[in-house]
Amino acid sequence: MEWMNEFRVWFMSLGETYGVNPIIFGVIYVGAIPFFTLSIAWLVRNYRVQRSIVLPVLSASFFFVSAYLYLMIVGENVPIWVYGVVVGMLVYGGWSTFGKVKREINEETNEV
Repeated sequence: MEWMNEFRVWFMSLGETYGVNPIIFGVIYVGAIPFFTLSIAWLVRNYRVQRSIVLPVLSASFFFVSAYLYLMIVGENVPIWVYGVVVGMLVYGGWSTFGKVKREINEETNEV
């Protein structure tokens, strides 16, 4: 049972490292796992039936970094890769939205 005590000490130290409540961080971290899994299933299903994967990718990305988003909002010492993933999500979402709007405008122009 020594490993449980070591785990508890490590887990509670996250609060000091990041300046957040480790219980809230842990709940978000573990709570996001089923939603991340569902997002991946949604992504795979959409890919197989040749639908857009933009929303499933953004959803999976969001749940992947959700605990770290909490850190970004209320904490400190956030790992640099988290900022990269968040920026990547924003760029990908913007790029996908721009492409969709452009395609719809072209379709509307060609119909007239």
